[in-house]
Amino acid sequence: MSAVTLLLISIAVLLVGYVTYGKWLADQWGIDEKKVTPSHELEDGLDYVPAKAPVLLGHHFSSIAGAGPINGPIQAAVFGWVPVLLWVLIGGIFFGATHDFGALFASIRHKGQSIGEVIGQNIGARAKKLFIIFSYLTLLLVVAAFASIVADTFKATFTETGAIDIAASAANASTAMISILFILIAIAFGFFVYRRNASLVVSTVIGVIAIVACIAIGLNWHPLYLTSTTWMVIVGAYILVASVTPVWILLQPRDYLSSFLLYGMMALAIVGIIGSHPTLDIPAFTGFVDTIAPTGTSLGYLFPALFVTIACGAISGFHSLVASGTTAKQLNSEKDARPIAYGSMLVECALAVIAVCAVGYIWKDYAAGTTVTPTVVFASGIAGMLSQIPGLTNVYNIAYSLLVLTVSVFCLTSLDTATRLARYMFQEFWLAPGETRADVSGFKKTITNPYIATLITVVLGISLGLTGYANIWALFGAANQLLAALGLLAVAAWLGNMGKNNKMLFFPMVFMLVATVVSLALTIKSNVIAITAGSAGLGWCYIRAILAILLIALAVILMIEGISTIKKQFNKVKQTS
Repeated sequence: MSAVTLLLISIAVLLVGYVTYGKWLADQWGIDEKKVTPSHELEDGLDYVPAKAPVLLGHHFSSIAGAGPINGPIQAAVFGWVPVLLWVLIGGIFFGATHDFGALFASIRHKGQSIGEVIGQNIGARAKKLFIIFSYLTLLLVVAAFASIVADTFKATFTETGAIDIAASAANASTAMISILFILIAIAFGFFVYRRNASLVVSTVIGVIAIVACIAIGLNWHPLYLTSTTWMVIVGAYILVASVTPVWILLQPRDYLSSFLLYGMMALAIVGIIGSHPTLDIPAFTGFVDTIAPTGTSLGYLFPALFVTIACGAISGFHSLVASGTTAKQLNSEKDARPIAYGSMLVECALAVIAVCAVGYIWKDYAAGTTVTPTVVFASGIAGMLSQIPGLTNVYNIAYSLLVLTVSVFCLTSLDTATRLARYMFQEFWLAPGETRADVSGFKKTITNPYIATLITVVLGISLGLTGYANIWALFGAANQLLAALGLLAVAAWLGNMGKNNKMLFFPMVFMLVATVVSLALTIKSNVIAITAGSAGLGWCYIRAILAILLIALAVILMIEGISTIKKQFNKVKQTS
């Protein structure tokens, strides 16, 4: 298969989807640019701050992207490029983008509050509590994982005598220094744009030049050589501050500027694919069971593995938390909702297609188990294609380093956003549907204090990261997709209560519910078999099996209550017709 043909057809399909289906959704739901958004109505200078559309697009895209649309498609490529491409395109247009757009729209019509609050007001208080518990635990896992990933990306390597191995640690130290300098640049950018009303265009040009400068400085001057544990503590302190800092100081400018790294990464990839126009070695379809297992562990059956493994590149529950957690509080106008939510998801789909081209380019090494780490596969594939272009034969090492650096930066971005989202969830748990912190007193007033909520979240997340989150990380894929099904349920219930068309959400919702429940059932089965056989790590086998059972129970309860709500809506329509 030609990589150029694959990429161009995919981009064309995504563009058509945005122009047609995306517009149809906006018309069906009643997007109204004249309505006052929560960022203006509730502006507080901390969380509710109107953002210019390009800035908010950068924040939203940076927060939902990360390494997800790269990792998932590469891992699922064991089933062939056809299943992956079909799921990315169909799932992206009709499942993921619809889910993200709906979550953002529902949130801005609920004063910028989370999907949990949407569920509380449209399904019930108990459903809200259950959803928030599940979402909060999922976000704690994200905080633990991403903090650990960042710490491992920054940490120094030590010799057997305990001395720092400078040569082996240089790349990590460079990444750490560049990341620190990048944060300082973002703070300066936010100050001048939001407090000195500097031109966004001029500031962007200066900001991009500053990014290049900080990369050059970091590659040549990187004095910090610290252990992984030390970096975990530092990262914990950073997210503790960043998550309660007004969004205009760090979150908006950092995510906006970091999005240019992602745009640049995608531009490099497109140049490499079109410039080298390779024929991909990856098979179109390998079968309904993963028999290749390049990492040594099979993904199992195509259903449900394909739909759980590829999350961010097709549909991801985490996106609904971002859309309804931070993005909704900064949306300047409802007209920006479609390009920011629906559009960002489709750009992620394009990145997922690029990831397929990357793994297809080095397919023999991947299938043989020689090169299997998704970030390395992506960087190796794209850098390899770039080096095949006449005049760029010596660019491989530079391109590879920049690609790995970009993915690392987005892990830090997602970590900050996930911590802020977890804080929102923790606060909303203690409040009744429609209630705000201003309405409560006593214990509830104290526990919903943003600083206390953030401190509890950071301590729990970092502690989990230090003590073995990896043992339950395998459940995250199913939990994340289950979250997507529940997000679709929340939007469907609200639209139904508003008398708007919600039928386009029913099939994606049911499909994701079935896929995740089947995946969790298989997880329970495998852990029960391991327990019966007396395998090593029995404690974690019990924990994984119990958590999977709890997730299924949660899904069933929420779905029963949600379906009951939707059924009442249908009966009401029948009675009035």
